[in-house]
Amino acid sequence: MITLSKTLVKSTAIVGSMTMVSRVLGFIRDIVIARFFGADATTDAFFVAFKIPNFMRRLFAEGAFSQAFVPVLSDYKENHSFDALKELVDKTAGSLATVLFFVTLLGVIGAPILIYIFAPGFALNGESRYELSVEMLRFTFPYLFFISLTAMAGGVLNTFSKFAIPAITPVLLNLSLLAAIFWLSPQLDQPVMALAWGVLLAGIAQLAFQFPFLNKLGLMPRLRLDREHPGVKKIMHLMLPALFGVSVTQINLLVDTLLASFLISGSVSWLYYSDRLVEFPLGIFGIALATVMLPSLSKSFAADKAEEFSASLDAGLRLVVLLGLPAAAGLFFLAQPMLATLFQYDAFAVTDVQHTASSLMAYAVGLPAFILVKVLVPGFTSRQDMKTPVNIGVIAVLANLIMSLSLVSFFQHAGLALATSLAAFVNAALLFVTLIKTGVFKAQKGWLSFSAKVLLANLVVGLIYLNDYSLAQWYAWGAFDRVWHLSLEILAVLTLYFVTLLILGVRPTHIIKKQQS
Repeated sequence: MITLSKTLVKSTAIVGSMTMVSRVLGFIRDIVIARFFGADATTDAFFVAFKIPNFMRRLFAEGAFSQAFVPVLSDYKENHSFDALKELVDKTAGSLATVLFFVTLLGVIGAPILIYIFAPGFALNGESRYELSVEMLRFTFPYLFFISLTAMAGGVLNTFSKFAIPAITPVLLNLSLLAAIFWLSPQLDQPVMALAWGVLLAGIAQLAFQFPFLNKLGLMPRLRLDREHPGVKKIMHLMLPALFGVSVTQINLLVDTLLASFLISGSVSWLYYSDRLVEFPLGIFGIALATVMLPSLSKSFAADKAEEFSASLDAGLRLVVLLGLPAAAGLFFLAQPMLATLFQYDAFAVTDVQHTASSLMAYAVGLPAFILVKVLVPGFTSRQDMKTPVNIGVIAVLANLIMSLSLVSFFQHAGLALATSLAAFVNAALLFVTLIKTGVFKAQKGWLSFSAKVLLANLVVGLIYLNDYSLAQWYAWGAFDRVWHLSLEILAVLTLYFVTLLILGVRPTHIIKKQQS
């Protein structure tokens, strides 16, 4: 029996539902981009120009900074006065804003170098993708400044259990890009440049959206630069190793983009669209669970409640098994129907669907591992142990690089996706084994029975996939028929899966037991 507070599960559900809204709107955004611009050299240029600040956002803001900031903020919240907490927020915001300003300035000036580093194939192939991506990066890179400060604001709100606002904030990015496509792109000589403008405006909007909620808590930051403040120094000390350790998956995805830049035009876009579909369940299950678990685990560690700490990790792992496996199977078996339904209109051709499907199936193999990493890393960072994820991350990145160079020759862009998936399993396995060896995590009873029942439920659901419609039918149907049949199939899969679990005796009480406060 797992011990997991109802508050933790409720908070995860809130973050997951808000994330679902954002991801659904993100799919609409991607459908519109695919319909307007297709998958060619211009979209390759935008996706690289957007991936660079987005990668740094996940690396610095949502990755290293959040993992270092939240535990320290939680400690100040539990063990210091409100004035000391406010001072920490003010001086952290001031220090972060100063660093971000100079990083952003360097990024804008050094855009040609950054594109050459992150997508060297663009320059070496002598295509217009290089010049266009440089021009776009000068608009998209300042997004890093605004979204990193937004991530800090989100960390404050999450620490005070205000999870819904940070989780819904990404919706503004999707709305901004949609507005840019429909309103701004027709007015530009190069319509695709509207996407770069949309990213910049989204960063400003997302930061401004946080202000009223911070002000309500009395924690609206006044930017004060003080790198010698004990809390700020501790955050910076924890951040340095976390820069690498918490963002291994993003580094591996960036390696995919780098190597894909040497492949045929469209390869970067195919990887992007397949990654977007994988990000849907990853955001709802993995990122949402990790977002809520980090403050909870930090609080348990600060209160020296080792059993509660281990039980929360155990429950998180069970949720990964319960939800991650069927999500991975669905993405794998329904890759082409999903992609055809979502994207195969106008400029996005059947061949684009087929190429994207191959990388989506490869990413789907690694989805359980991607989610596991999101859940396992807070088991270290909540205890302010940043070095262990770094050491393991180095191994995972090297494994990804070796496998990418080996598989790309055989499977092209799909080989890059498969290498990333396999490297995620290496990362997750090493994190898991380390938590067990150090005694931080002790598995609760009932894992063997629980795993067998979940596996059996997935096998039963597999009967639907075996009787799936032929791909020829999917391509012959119109948009309405595709959406109708795909919706029915997903509904049937979900119903059969959860009914099977209930018949086998897997119920919420097997995962959740109310904690006695």
